[in-house]
Amino acid sequence: MTEHNQPSAGALGSSLILVVEDEPTIATNVARRLAAEGARTEVVFNGLDAVDRAARIHPDLVVLDVMLPGIDGLEVCRRIQADRPVPVLMLTARDDETDKLVGLGVGADDYMTKPFSMRELVARINALLRRVERAKALSVDTARLPPMVVGDVTIDRAQRRVKRGGREVHLTPTEFDLLSYLASAPRTVLTREKLLEHVWDWVDASGTRTVDSHIKAVRRKLGSDLIRTVHGVGYAFEPTDGE
Repeated sequence: MTEHNQPSAGALGSSLILVVEDEPTIATNVARRLAAEGARTEVVFNGLDAVDRAARIHPDLVVLDVMLPGIDGLEVCRRIQADRPVPVLMLTARDDETDKLVGLGVGADDYMTKPFSMRELVARINALLRRVERAKALSVDTARLPPMVVGDVTIDRAQRRVKRGGREVHLTPTEFDLLSYLASAPRTVLTREKLLEHVWDWVDASGTRTVDSHIKAVRRKLGSDLIRTVHGVGYAFEPTDGE
């Protein structure tokens, strides 16, 4: 099913969104709302079709349900990201932290728990798309930046690669942006709201749990000692090896 509409001036305008959802009512409602915002939308109802459609149409963003017939959303995300990096917003029926961490670990940029507000869904998609636009705009300047070395962590902003102790660690685009921002101000406590504003481009504090989940994912990959929690406030990057 394909829905087309005239683009609007927002981040969604002219964007091509792939909606992967096996519940027809939810899929249709999401597609209609996104089309009303100016996006072009395509909808598929199972995991194998999602991988095939993504490879053919090269969407600007994927809204992806975790529970799907055939192969689940986590495997879909792995395959889509292996073929071509693309922002992914995952939908989960359970408010389970483990599921969210696994989703973030396979390349999802954000997640929402059902039932969800269409208004918030649109806001999060717009935020993800704005981040992609911002990254493209900064790519020329970033390519000239030298690697950031903080303690035993090296952050190559030109190639978007991270090493700790000489060992390369794969981070998702969101995890890389989050780590880079924290590392740019070592030992400085950055609030969740500040992180949301800078990394996610959100102007409200509705996604503080998203920050917490991404911090957990970064710690799992780079070590729990690098990022200090300041309870009730936010997080600070704590370099090691004498920095």
